[in-house]
Amino acid sequence: MAKTFPTVQPGGSLILAWQIKGKKVLVVGGGEVAAGRILNCLNADARVTVVCPKSGLNEEVAFRVAEKQITHINRLFEPHDLDGAEMVLVAVDDPAASSAIWRLCKERRIPANIADVPAECDFYFGSIHRDGPLQIMVSTNGKGPRLAAAIRQFIARQLPKNAGNAIETIGQLRVKLRKAAPKQEDGPKRMLWMSKVSDTYSWEEMCGLTDEDMDNLLLFYPANKVPAMDVLIALRGGNDLKKLDVFDGSFGFSVGA
Repeated sequence: MAKTFPTVQPGGSLILAWQIKGKKVLVVGGGEVAAGRILNCLNADARVTVVCPKSGLNEEVAFRVAEKQITHINRLFEPHDLDGAEMVLVAVDDPAASSAIWRLCKERRIPANIADVPAECDFYFGSIHRDGPLQIMVSTNGKGPRLAAAIRQFIARQLPKNAGNAIETIGQLRVKLRKAAPKQEDGPKRMLWMSKVSDTYSWEEMCGLTDEDMDNLLLFYPANKVPAMDVLIALRGGNDLKKLDVFDGSFGFSVGA
Protein backbone atom coordinates (compact mmCIF):
# COMPACT_ATOMS: atom_id res chain seq x y z
CA MET A 1 0.00 0.00 0.00
CA ALA A 2 1.31 3.43 -0.92
CA LYS A 3 2.20 5.70 1.96
CA THR A 4 -0.01 8.71 2.58
CA PHE A 5 1.33 12.12 3.51
CA PRO A 6 -0.21 15.32 4.93
CA THR A 7 -2.19 17.37 2.44
CA VAL A 8 -0.74 20.78 1.58
CA GLN A 9 -2.99 23.65 2.74
CA PRO A 10 -1.81 26.79 0.91
CA GLY A 11 -2.47 30.28 2.20
CA GLY A 12 -1.22 29.85 5.75
CA SER A 13 1.57 31.57 7.67
CA LEU A 14 4.78 29.98 8.90
CA ILE A 15 4.28 30.29 12.65
CA LEU A 16 7.59 30.56 14.52
CA ALA A 17 8.84 31.44 17.98
CA TRP A 18 11.00 34.38 16.86
CA GLN A 19 14.03 34.92 19.11
CA ILE A 20 14.58 38.68 19.41
CA LYS A 21 16.31 38.80 22.79
CA GLY A 22 18.74 41.71 22.87
CA LYS A 23 17.80 42.84 19.35
CA LYS A 24 16.60 46.32 18.42
CA VAL A 25 12.91 46.61 17.61
CA LEU A 26 11.72 49.97 16.31
CA VAL A 27 8.14 50.94 17.13
CA VAL A 28 6.67 53.94 15.30
CA GLY A 29 3.70 55.27 17.25
CA GLY A 30 2.71 55.47 20.89
CA GLY A 31 -0.98 54.65 21.15
CA GLU A 32 -2.93 51.60 22.31
CA VAL A 33 -1.86 49.34 19.44
CA ALA A 34 1.77 50.34 19.91
CA ALA A 35 1.49 49.63 23.64
CA GLY A 36 0.45 46.04 22.93
CA ARG A 37 3.27 45.57 20.42
CA ILE A 38 5.77 47.00 22.90
CA LEU A 39 4.67 44.64 25.67
CA ASN A 40 4.98 41.63 23.36
CA CYS A 41 8.52 42.65 22.46
CA LEU A 42 9.54 43.32 26.06
CA ASN A 43 8.22 39.91 27.04
CA ALA A 44 10.63 38.51 24.44
CA ASP A 45 13.54 40.54 25.96
CA ALA A 46 13.96 42.80 22.93
CA ARG A 47 15.52 46.26 23.05
CA VAL A 48 12.62 48.52 22.13
CA THR A 49 12.94 52.02 20.69
CA VAL A 50 9.78 54.08 20.26
CA VAL A 51 9.62 57.01 17.86
CA CYS A 52 6.68 59.28 18.63
CA PRO A 53 6.09 62.84 19.82
CA LYS A 54 5.59 62.87 23.59
CA SER A 55 2.07 64.21 23.10
CA GLY A 56 1.18 61.01 21.23
CA LEU A 57 2.17 58.58 23.99
CA ASN A 58 -0.68 56.89 25.81
CA GLU A 59 -0.53 56.23 29.54
CA GLU A 60 1.02 52.77 29.27
CA VAL A 61 3.74 53.75 26.81
CA ALA A 62 4.55 56.87 28.85
CA PHE A 63 4.89 54.65 31.92
CA ARG A 64 7.37 52.37 30.18
CA VAL A 65 9.38 55.40 29.03
CA ALA A 66 9.45 56.76 32.58
CA GLU A 67 10.53 53.37 33.93
CA LYS A 68 13.30 53.23 31.29
CA GLN A 69 11.94 49.95 29.96
CA ILE A 70 12.13 51.39 26.46
CA THR A 71 14.06 54.10 24.61
CA HIS A 72 11.96 57.05 23.49
CA ILE A 73 12.70 59.43 20.61
CA ASN A 74 10.45 62.46 21.02
CA ARG A 75 9.67 63.35 17.41
CA LEU A 76 8.19 62.03 14.19
CA PHE A 77 9.85 59.19 12.31
CA GLU A 78 12.95 59.84 10.21
CA PRO A 79 14.54 57.30 7.83
CA HIS A 80 17.76 56.99 9.83
CA ASP A 81 15.70 55.61 12.74
CA LEU A 82 15.84 52.31 10.87
CA ASP A 83 19.61 52.04 11.40
CA GLY A 84 20.37 48.88 13.36
CA ALA A 85 16.73 47.78 13.61
CA GLU A 86 15.99 44.08 13.11
CA MET A 87 12.22 44.49 13.25
CA VAL A 88 9.92 47.47 12.65
CA LEU A 89 6.38 47.86 13.98
CA VAL A 90 4.30 50.77 12.73
CA ALA A 91 1.12 51.81 14.54
CA VAL A 92 0.14 55.33 13.45
CA ASP A 93 -3.07 56.78 12.04
CA ASP A 94 -1.40 57.97 8.85
CA PRO A 95 -1.71 55.54 5.91
CA ALA A 96 0.65 57.51 3.66
CA ALA A 97 3.38 57.71 6.30
CA SER A 98 2.90 54.03 7.19
CA SER A 99 3.29 52.96 3.56
CA ALA A 100 6.38 55.12 3.16
CA ILE A 101 8.00 53.43 6.17
CA TRP A 102 7.00 50.04 4.75
CA ARG A 103 8.76 50.79 1.48
CA LEU A 104 11.90 51.90 3.33
CA CYS A 105 11.88 48.64 5.28
CA LYS A 106 11.57 46.68 2.04
CA GLU A 107 14.57 48.51 0.60
CA ARG A 108 16.60 47.62 3.69
CA ARG A 109 15.16 44.11 3.99
CA ILE A 110 13.94 44.73 7.52
CA PRO A 111 10.90 42.65 8.56
CA ALA A 112 8.00 44.98 9.27
CA ASN A 113 4.40 44.99 10.44
CA ILE A 114 2.09 47.86 9.54
CA ALA A 115 -0.91 47.75 11.88
CA ASP A 116 -4.26 47.06 10.19
CA VAL A 117 -2.67 46.77 6.72
CA PRO A 118 -2.20 43.02 6.06
CA ALA A 119 -0.76 43.65 2.61
CA GLU A 120 2.08 45.61 4.20
CA CYS A 121 3.08 43.01 6.79
CA ASP A 122 5.88 40.45 6.72
CA PHE A 123 4.27 38.86 9.76
CA TYR A 124 1.13 39.15 11.88
CA PHE A 125 0.59 39.37 15.60
CA GLY A 126 -1.72 36.63 16.82
CA SER A 127 -3.79 36.42 19.98
CA ILE A 128 -1.50 35.02 22.67
CA HIS A 129 -2.12 33.05 25.85
CA ARG A 130 0.83 33.20 28.26
CA ASP A 131 1.41 31.14 31.38
CA GLY A 132 5.05 31.25 32.36
CA PRO A 133 7.03 29.30 29.72
CA LEU A 134 3.82 28.29 27.95
CA GLN A 135 2.87 30.45 24.96
CA ILE A 136 -0.02 29.65 22.64
CA MET A 137 -0.76 31.83 19.64
CA VAL A 138 -3.93 31.85 17.58
CA SER A 139 -3.75 33.45 14.14
CA THR A 140 -6.45 34.07 11.56
CA ASN A 141 -3.82 35.35 9.09
CA GLY A 142 -5.07 38.89 9.49
CA LYS A 143 -8.68 38.03 8.62
CA GLY A 144 -10.37 38.14 12.04
CA PRO A 145 -8.38 39.46 15.04
CA ARG A 146 -11.43 39.53 17.32
CA LEU A 147 -12.27 35.95 16.39
CA ALA A 148 -8.67 34.94 17.15
CA ALA A 149 -9.04 36.44 20.63
CA ALA A 150 -12.25 34.49 21.25
CA ILE A 151 -10.62 31.23 20.13
CA ARG A 152 -7.59 31.93 22.33
CA GLN A 153 -9.83 32.50 25.35
CA PHE A 154 -11.67 29.25 24.65
CA ILE A 155 -8.39 27.30 24.45
CA ALA A 156 -7.09 28.91 27.65
CA ARG A 157 -10.20 27.80 29.55
CA GLN A 158 -9.50 24.17 28.62
CA LEU A 159 -5.96 24.22 30.03
CA PRO A 160 -5.06 23.22 33.60
CA LYS A 161 -4.51 26.31 35.73
CA ASN A 162 -1.03 25.10 36.67
CA ALA A 163 0.13 24.21 33.16
CA GLY A 164 2.92 26.79 33.21
CA ASN A 165 4.28 25.49 36.52
CA ALA A 166 4.28 21.92 35.26
CA ILE A 167 6.22 22.94 32.14
CA GLU A 168 8.72 24.86 34.29
CA THR A 169 9.28 21.75 36.39
CA ILE A 170 9.81 19.56 33.33
CA GLY A 171 12.29 22.14 32.03
CA GLN A 172 14.28 21.92 35.27
CA LEU A 173 14.28 18.13 35.05
CA ARG A 174 15.62 18.30 31.49
CA VAL A 175 18.52 20.46 32.67
CA LYS A 176 19.32 17.98 35.45
CA LEU A 177 19.10 15.07 33.02
CA ARG A 178 21.43 16.70 30.52
CA LYS A 179 24.00 17.13 33.30
CA ALA A 180 23.59 13.49 34.35
CA ALA A 181 23.77 12.18 30.77
CA PRO A 182 25.69 14.83 28.79
CA LYS A 183 26.92 12.76 25.85
CA GLN A 184 25.54 13.55 22.41
CA GLU A 185 24.77 9.90 21.78
CA ASP A 186 22.52 9.95 24.86
CA GLY A 187 20.15 12.33 23.06
CA PRO A 188 17.60 9.77 21.75
CA LYS A 189 17.42 7.99 25.11
CA ARG A 190 16.99 11.30 26.95
CA MET A 191 14.14 12.30 24.65
CA LEU A 192 12.39 8.95 25.04
CA TRP A 193 12.73 9.02 28.82
CA MET A 194 11.44 12.59 29.10
CA SER A 195 8.45 11.57 26.99
CA LYS A 196 7.76 8.77 29.46
CA VAL A 197 7.94 11.22 32.36
CA SER A 198 5.46 13.59 30.69
CA ASP A 199 3.08 10.69 29.98
CA THR A 200 3.34 9.16 33.47
CA TYR A 201 2.46 12.08 35.72
CA SER A 202 -0.55 14.36 35.87
CA TRP A 203 -0.23 18.15 35.70
CA GLU A 204 -0.73 18.36 39.46
CA GLU A 205 1.92 15.71 40.12
CA MET A 206 4.46 17.41 37.88
CA CYS A 207 3.83 20.74 39.62
CA GLY A 208 4.45 19.05 42.98
CA LEU A 209 7.85 17.60 42.08
CA THR A 210 10.56 18.90 44.40
CA ASP A 211 14.29 19.08 43.70
CA GLU A 212 14.66 15.93 45.80
CA ASP A 213 11.96 14.20 43.74
CA MET A 214 13.73 15.10 40.51
CA ASP A 215 17.06 13.83 41.83
CA ASN A 216 15.40 10.57 42.87
CA LEU A 217 13.60 10.34 39.54
CA LEU A 218 16.95 10.50 37.74
CA LEU A 219 18.00 7.32 39.58
CA PHE A 220 15.61 5.46 37.28
CA TYR A 221 17.01 6.92 34.07
CA PRO A 222 19.81 4.35 33.52
CA ALA A 223 17.18 1.58 33.39
CA ASN A 224 14.96 3.76 31.18
CA LYS A 225 12.13 3.49 33.73
CA VAL A 226 9.76 6.02 35.31
CA PRO A 227 8.38 5.20 38.77
CA ALA A 228 4.87 5.89 39.99
CA MET A 229 4.38 9.00 42.08
CA ASP A 230 3.93 6.99 45.28
CA VAL A 231 7.43 5.61 44.79
CA LEU A 232 8.91 9.11 44.58
CA ILE A 233 6.95 10.13 47.67
CA ALA A 234 8.30 7.08 49.52
CA LEU A 235 11.84 8.09 48.61
CA ARG A 236 11.52 11.52 50.20
CA GLY A 237 13.58 12.23 53.28
CA GLY A 238 16.60 10.26 52.11
CA ASN A 239 15.06 6.78 52.15
CA ASP A 240 17.33 4.17 50.61
CA LEU A 241 16.09 3.03 47.23
CA LYS A 242 17.10 -0.59 47.90
CA LYS A 243 15.37 -0.74 51.27
CA LEU A 244 11.91 0.19 50.05
CA ASP A 245 9.53 -2.75 49.73
CA VAL A 246 7.76 -1.28 46.70
CA PHE A 247 10.24 -2.72 44.21
CA ASP A 248 9.87 -6.06 42.50
CA GLY A 249 13.04 -5.86 40.46
CA SER A 250 11.44 -4.26 37.41
CA PHE A 251 13.40 -1.05 37.91
CA GLY A 252 16.73 -2.83 38.22
CA PHE A 253 16.51 -3.25 41.99
CA SER A 254 15.56 -6.41 43.87
CA VAL A 255 14.57 -6.27 47.53
CA GLY A 256 15.82 -9.15 49.66
CA ALA A 257 17.92 -10.68 46.94
